[in-house]
Amino acid sequence: MNLPRLPRSPLPLLAAVLTAFAPMTSQAHGSEDGARDNTTQWGLGLAVMPETKAYRDFDNKTEVWPILTFENRWVRVFGPGLEFKLGRSGPLSYGLTVGYARDGYKASDSPFLTGMDKRQASAWVGGRLGLQAGWASFSADWSGDASSHSKGQKLRLGVERRVALGAFGLTPRLTATWLDGKFVDYYYGVRAAEATVARPAYSAGSTVNTELALRVDYRLAPQQMLFADVGVTSLGSGIKRSPLVDRSTLPEVRLGYLYRF
Repeated sequence: MNLPRLPRSPLPLLAAVLTAFAPMTSQAHGSEDGARDNTTQWGLGLAVMPETKAYRDFDNKTEVWPILTFENRWVRVFGPGLEFKLGRSGPLSYGLTVGYARDGYKASDSPFLTGMDKRQASAWVGGRLGLQAGWASFSADWSGDASSHSKGQKLRLGVERRVALGAFGLTPRLTATWLDGKFVDYYYGVRAAEATVARPAYSAGSTVNTELALRVDYRLAPQQMLFADVGVTSLGSGIKRSPLVDRSTLPEVRLGYLYRF
C-alpha cells in the first residue's frame, strides 16, 4: 500500500503549500475586492493531491500538504507564489509576482530518464493583470525564469466564474498557457549527449497548454470550507512530440480543507 508522502525539503514544501490553494485564490477577488483592500485575512488547512507529470514511466506520488493563505491591501498569497499589489483602476487590478514552480525531474524519477541530466525547478518573477467583468473573472500572468535554469518565459490567460448554490460553490475555469521555446526545450528536449536509440535527440519549440477544470467548494461553517478541484490539461504539440513524453493530457485532482481566520 502506497501511503501519501510528506515533504522533506523546505523549498518544495513552500511551493506546494502555495500551489495547493492556487485554483481557489481568485475567489478572493471579484466583488469582495473592495472589502479586502482594508482587511487582513489568512487561512490554514490541508490538501491531498497526486503529483503527475507527462514523462514516460514517471514515479507518480500522492502527497499531503499544509495550506497557508494570506491577503491584505499590499500582498497576496495566490497559488505558487506571491503578488505585490500595485493598485487598481476600476475593475482592473495589477501587481508584481514572485513564484516557485515544481517543474523538472531527476533521472531517478523514471527508468526512461536514466542518463538524462537533472532539470531544475525554478523561481519565477513577472506581473499580473486581473479584470473583474460582470459575468466572469479574467487574468493574465507573465513570468520569466529568475533562476536562469531554462531562461524561459510563460504567459497564462485565464477566465472563470463562480456560481453559488446555497452552501456549495461551483467554479468552472479555462486557461491557456504559452511556454516559450527555451522553457519547453529545457524541460522536454533531449540533448545530443543524452540521446539513445530509444530516446533520440529532440529540440523543442514554443507551445500552448490548455486547461479545463471545475472547482467545487462546500462551506461547513462561516469559516470552514471543504474543496475539490478536478481538471485536465491538454499538452501542446511541442511537449507531446518529445520522446520523453508518452501522453497528451494530464489529469489534475486536489482535495482539501481550509479554515479562514
